Amino acid sequence: MFALNPLVSYKNIIDKNIPKGININDFYHLIMRELSEIKKIRKSLGLSQTELAKRANVSQSLIAKVESGKIDPTFTKTKKIFEALSYLQNKEETKVAEFMSKKIISVSSDNDIMESIEKMKKFEISQMPVIEEHKVIGLVSESTLLEALINKKGKKVSDIMEDSPPTVSKTASINVVSDLLRHYPMVMVSDNGKLVGLATKSDLLSKLYKG
Repeated sequence: MFALNPLVSYKNIIDKNIPKGININDFYHLIMRELSEIKKIRKSLGLSQTELAKRANVSQSLIAKVESGKIDPTFTKTKKIFEALSYLQNKEETKVAEFMSKKIISVSSDNDIMESIEKMKKFEISQMPVIEEHKVIGLVSESTLLEALINKKGKKVSDIMEDSPPTVSKTASINVVSDLLRHYPMVMVSDNGKLVGLATKSDLLSKLYKG
């Protein structure tokens, strides 16, 4: 068997009909499983059956029957329902531009290590991007600076900087940024190729705490 996102993958599989290598029985059970998610997704978006029906251009009675498991809709109507839910879910999802820090505190690769430490202390931050000519080329953090001091390793930021943090569009969703922050201390944010902010775990927690 295989796992598919009920909003995205299901729509893709409908577009392509039954993919090669997928058993027809497995495909049928997949459809049934995804249809069972409609009610849960609809309620999470705060929609009534009537509102979803209008968005999907189907009847309210069809939505009611699908949610109660009394009817298997045609592919066309199922696709309309999931497209409506997908559109609304993406529209409602928080974007990184809503919680990112617009002020980017950075250092250059030729800055002294001690200079970087002073800047971190001044702005009370634990990491900074290394930026050259408006492009992110690396990252310095408390841990890398501490290691450099203890081991007397390097004098310049270029000697100790870590790999560049990822950069996302300002329209990237909170879920995408949250996933990236599990692996990186920060995420840079750009708009049409221009850096416009950054997001850290602290920014994310502040947004989630405020609701």
